[in-house]
Amino acid sequence: MKIFNKKVRMPKDTIWLVPGLRVKRWFLLMILASILAGIGITFVFKLEPLYYIVQTAKEWFHVVPPEPVGGLLILFSAVIFIVSWKKTNISMMETDDNDINRKKQSMGEVLYRKMKLDHGPKIVAIGGGTGLSMLLRGIKKITNNITAVVTVGDDGGSSGRLREQMGVLPPGDIRNCIAALANDDDIVTKLFQYRFRTGEGLEGHSFGNLFITAMTAICGDMVSAIKESSKVLLIRGRVLPATCDDMKLYAKMEDDSIVKGESNIPEAGKRIMQLCSEPADCKPTPDVVEAILNADLIIMGPGSLYTSVISNLLVKDITRAVWNSKAKKIYVCNAMTQVGETDNYSVSDHIKTIFDHARLQDIDDSNKNFFDAVLVNNAIPSNMAEKYEQAGSLPVEIDITEIRKLGVELVQRNLLEDNKEGYIRHNCSKVAKAVYFWYKRSIKSNHK
Repeated sequence: MKIFNKKVRMPKDTIWLVPGLRVKRWFLLMILASILAGIGITFVFKLEPLYYIVQTAKEWFHVVPPEPVGGLLILFSAVIFIVSWKKTNISMMETDDNDINRKKQSMGEVLYRKMKLDHGPKIVAIGGGTGLSMLLRGIKKITNNITAVVTVGDDGGSSGRLREQMGVLPPGDIRNCIAALANDDDIVTKLFQYRFRTGEGLEGHSFGNLFITAMTAICGDMVSAIKESSKVLLIRGRVLPATCDDMKLYAKMEDDSIVKGESNIPEAGKRIMQLCSEPADCKPTPDVVEAILNADLIIMGPGSLYTSVISNLLVKDITRAVWNSKAKKIYVCNAMTQVGETDNYSVSDHIKTIFDHARLQDIDDSNKNFFDAVLVNNAIPSNMAEKYEQAGSLPVEIDITEIRKLGVELVQRNLLEDNKEGYIRHNCSKVAKAVYFWYKRSIKSNHK
């Protein structure tokens, strides 16, 4: 009986039999071309006995002599053979040699994975900070059709210094997203993320920030610089800033005061009532709106509610595009409250805040919600590090009754990294899988 319990392993080469590799079809066409060429040669040279086998074909051409017909068949088959050979080579060359060598996978396995990713859903991820880059590391294992829409309101750290001194859009979040969509083990990715610890004028800057800034000067604009920087790391998908305008954030507080600057808002220690931008009419980066309208799935968050997620929605055309998109839409809520931004916020408070800001952008669609579902973490480690409580950061309360009142589907999963220290970190694979499973289930339910 033990024989039947053994796991049967198929030979690696059987991967070539799996549909979708875009190789077998071209090989079959080459075989067909060879057969047609053979038939054509029998017409031209009247080879025996093959010539008599194709005598019936002559009846199809009552007037045309066999020699021209054979010549056309040979020419036609040659064209098919050349095109098929070219397509086969393209498919084979698109495999990643690094994956073959590093992971010891066969070319068939790497090619299969790439083809599956190329046919994955079109996903638009909207956000910023470490939350967006974490999400991208997970969803790049699901699809290559990724568009990351990144906030450009950052004015602190290395990005803030480059923004002030060089007049460029803050490159920090953009750099993190480019690195997240690249091969994590690649030395170029590590170089892109390297941060200088010493050096006059260099201390605190990352190599990637300086690289993107230099590319902006060379290419003339940030979007072109991002494209060229992405080529260096061979990223999957694309990264787009939400706007190329010089967006600066400010917040209206509960006591009617105004706090300017993204880095200053959490430090004010006051409850935020509304987030705004200067200029108020920022225009979206080209291709952002089109990507949103053509998306199959739109993901917002996780990340700082105001300065990473809502800051993108201050670009009115982006908000309008999300409203009008037929994509499935989900918000990934933070696991912990953020001091200075979401103190004592529950999940429903996060949702209401996004809804309020989305409707502030001259849009009020009472027939539907801005997104369909919210994904929340429901497993906080019992050994949660004391520093969170000391800082006033607490697990976000999952108030199910209030969430249901908003008409949003609640999806609960364990989304955190496993660690002995009790630190709260989203696991990119867990988040990506939870979002993708919800998306597939939603698609199936719509087809019933």
